[in-house]
Formats: sequence, C-alpha cells, structure tokens
Amino acid sequence: MDALTLLEQDHQKVKQLMGEIEKTTERGIKTREQLFNKLVEELTIHEKIEEQIFYPEVKKRATSKQLEELVTESYEEHHFVDMVKAEIEGTPFDAEEWAAKFKVMMENIEHHAFEEEEGKMFPKVRRAFKKDELEDMGTRMEELKSQLMESVPTEERAGA
Repeated sequence: MDALTLLEQDHQKVKQLMGEIEKTTERGIKTREQLFNKLVEELTIHEKIEEQIFYPEVKKRATSKQLEELVTESYEEHHFVDMVKAEIEGTPFDAEEWAAKFKVMMENIEHHAFEEEEGKMFPKVRRAFKKDELEDMGTRMEELKSQLMESVPTEERAGA
C-alpha cells in the first residue's frame, strides 16, 4: 500500500475512535477510558511513522517552500496535540472539563489530518514522488507500524 493511503486509513481510524469517544458521557467512564487509551496508542504509532519516515522523506524531496513549511508545521501540530493529550491524561475521565479538553484535541487533530495533510500536503507529495516510491515508503511505514504495535502490551491492544 502506498504511504498516502496508509496515512489516510490511519486518519479514518482515528476519526472513528474520536467519534466514539465524543459520544461517551461521564457515566460511561470505563468505555471512555478504553477508547481514549486505544486512541492514544493509534496516535502515538501514527506520529512515529510520520516523523521517522514520511516527513523526512517529504522534506528531502520538497518541491516548494510551501511543502517544506507544511512539514515543519506538521511537527509542531504533533507537538501541540501531544501537550493537550498529556493534559487530558492528567484529568479524571469523569471530570466535567475532560470533554472540553478532548474536544480541543479532536479539533486540532481533524485540522491537522484532513485540512493540512490530506487537503494541502498529500496532493503535493503525490506530484513529487513516483508511484513506486510511495509504495516503497508505504512498505517501510507498514513495517515500522507492525514493530510498534508489537511493542504495545496485549491487554492494551485488546482495549482491556
């Protein structure tokens, strides 16, 4: 699978998890906690494959200043989401402000994934790389993703 398709699939999975979390209430704490932990796992792995493989390759091949800036901005957006995520992790799942903090994180993730990456960056990347290069990059990203998933304890992967 090519790199962009892999990332788009990850974005859809994250969007689905965020939608499920958004539907939870203070009474569904266990469900909220399980879904949030799964989301954190997905985001962590996704960030790593982007930051270790995708962004460096795109930056090397950047055909415009705008594409270079999109990569730099993406690193910063990851950093911001990580800060909000850490704040959420320090907030009790049944606290009133938990949902508000989660909403801020969700809005930033949606902006990053769908507006910045899929809307602006991916079309430029598709023009800068040959199909087989995107396939090769996708294979490397899938391999890293598999390794990272194997390092997650089984009970976390099961959402228990």
